[in-house]
Amino acid sequence: MERKKISPRAAIALSAVCFVILGLAGEYAYQHHALPGIAQAATSPTASTASGAALLPADLKRAGVLLPDFADLVARQGAAVVNISISGTVKTGLSRMPGFPKFDPEDGLPDFFKRFQIPMPRGEFPTRGQGSGFIVNSDGVILTNAHVVADADEVTVKLIDRREFKAKVMGVDKTSDIAVLKIDAKNLPVVALGEPSRARVGEWVVAIGSPFGFENSVTAGIISGKSRSLPNDGYVPFIQTDVAINPGNSGGPLFNLNGEVIGVNSQIYSQSGGYQGLSFAIPIDVAMKVERQLLANGKVSRGRLGVLIQSVDQSLAETFSLDKPSGALVSSVERGSPADKAGIEPGDVILKFEGKEIARSGDLPPLVADAAPGSKAELEIWHKGKSRNITVKLGEMKVADAVDRPEPEPKGKLGLSARPLTEEERKEADVSEGLVVERVADGPAARAGIRRGDIIVSVNGTRVGSVEQLRGLIDKQGKRIALQVQRDDQKIFVPVDLG
Repeated sequence: MERKKISPRAAIALSAVCFVILGLAGEYAYQHHALPGIAQAATSPTASTASGAALLPADLKRAGVLLPDFADLVARQGAAVVNISISGTVKTGLSRMPGFPKFDPEDGLPDFFKRFQIPMPRGEFPTRGQGSGFIVNSDGVILTNAHVVADADEVTVKLIDRREFKAKVMGVDKTSDIAVLKIDAKNLPVVALGEPSRARVGEWVVAIGSPFGFENSVTAGIISGKSRSLPNDGYVPFIQTDVAINPGNSGGPLFNLNGEVIGVNSQIYSQSGGYQGLSFAIPIDVAMKVERQLLANGKVSRGRLGVLIQSVDQSLAETFSLDKPSGALVSSVERGSPADKAGIEPGDVILKFEGKEIARSGDLPPLVADAAPGSKAELEIWHKGKSRNITVKLGEMKVADAVDRPEPEPKGKLGLSARPLTEEERKEADVSEGLVVERVADGPAARAGIRRGDIIVSVNGTRVGSVEQLRGLIDKQGKRIALQVQRDDQKIFVPVDLG
């Protein structure tokens, strides 16, 4: 068959068409590689064509599927966000100057020396810092973090219109990391307040603040988790997000898409000092309760139970005959505390507080702290294999020489050696009886994390005072036991699998 000849002009036109088609295909592949979220969202009925082909962002907009637009939110609420700068003095030893180096963004790139912290000799030295805040009352009441204004001699608040005011610190609550400021101004813009309890994991959220001094910077992300307990912050059920938060953002607001504040940006988890995808905000309802008490009384009163608690894992749940690993396990009870007077004992598991279920141990401290001192609270506890209800009258939260001994070889089912405490050791540890662990070999105790120096207080709730008693109790148990151990002035339950 004779082949048709293609004119040079037609060949050029055909090549151009092929190039355009290939270019579009390449752009399509690039978009879907670079934006997997768009590609995944496009598989829904509202984001795909009749043939099932994925849609590009422009197609999504035409189809009525819109990506979040934060511009209107920022325009409405951004004026109520303020920049806070502080000056003061700090006492320091021979160490690094605290905080991050500060520089004016209008200077351009900071010079070489501004990138480093300078060793400081002992003495008092001036310090400067900055953070964020937001106006909650048109008469000049501002919320921020306690650590932003801690030890400040002077606090300056700058509004979005560049007016500056000297602020008075009305109160600081280090437990919640909330501080209340007041400036002499009227008819100020205020933020709208939302309900953190209605926020859902996966929702979009927006932060406005002054990271590294860049005022009114806007960052966005999603809620990654709720009711997070952080070390040394057990009284705040933090909101976890992946919003970019950096030094200077502290004290700024976290908005939902309705433009309502649901949190106060407070902390980040970082190994570098900068943002690494884990940010934490104080729920706004917690912050506002603190604000009201600070303005009314100058301090915050919190309920107190007087127990140390720990989480219940599967092993501990089986040991205490619980249906599932939930609740707060009482590892120790302070003598004379409200819990002690109500009959709560180590080994009890608190299942409910005022009718609210304790799914995790971290759920209990905020509930107790939120209750008024002197009020009565109904608790459901798991006590020796049975559920019972008790009433507690809450209190108010306020804010041995080494001896050379031969080491006996570890033996027995636990794989450790222990001895009774001396009189001096009992007084120092503040326990009536117990066994101190002298050596741990490979075995169940070592696998459970028992270590030398631990004091074994009880086995499955039964106190022990001699090695013979310990052996007898272990021989009577099944494959799992719960050792109550005192370590570094704290008592904890350790599940041990005897195998």
